[in-house]
Amino acid sequence: MSQTKRALIIGASKGIGLAVVQQLLADGWDVTATYRSTAVSYQHEKLRWLPLDITIATQREQLLQQLKGEQFDHALINAGILGPDSMELIATSDDELIQLFMTNSVAPVRMAEGLLPLLTEKQGVLGITTSRLGSLTENAEAIRPYYSASKVALNMLSRALLQQMDLRGTTLLSLHPGWVKTDMGGDDADITAVESAQGLVTQLNRFAGQGGHHYVDYSGRQLAW
Repeated sequence: MSQTKRALIIGASKGIGLAVVQQLLADGWDVTATYRSTAVSYQHEKLRWLPLDITIATQREQLLQQLKGEQFDHALINAGILGPDSMELIATSDDELIQLFMTNSVAPVRMAEGLLPLLTEKQGVLGITTSRLGSLTENAEAIRPYYSASKVALNMLSRALLQQMDLRGTTLLSLHPGWVKTDMGGDDADITAVESAQGLVTQLNRFAGQGGHHYVDYSGRQLAW
């Protein structure tokens, strides 16, 4: 009998993160997932919930202590806020920008670095949800410039993890989940959270054992940096 696969999903209380959790459970995985502030009503015999505000260093450290000695085949870090909508720098506050870049860029990669020893050697995959808007090529019109800039920073900081990951033969994915019908994406978005989650799980499975750093969307399309 094959050993049950194990996944860790950071930021899973609703939307895309919760849909990924549900997809993995449907596929027979054991899942550990985190919620930010309010305990989640969704439960499953193969699901464990742990609290985490990814922007608080002490909570990241506490999570790592709770997970010490465990191994995961997949880890997905799904954290992000839209931030200011203005095109003018003067119309935004320093606090708004600090919160945006901490939530979207710095905290996810700090969390990711702590999780690297928990990934299964050779076959482990770390996915970090980003956006195609974080590409100068894919986003030539600078749509949502502050949000997009935070994802550019996330992509570069993620790249800095690659040397450590290469030593263990694990794989790094920067994943664009698509424009998704969630609280953040809005009702006019292209796809549902379920469709996005199915695609994200497919990419996590597809890239197992490949190594390197790949920037792809939920459908597997390679994106330009």
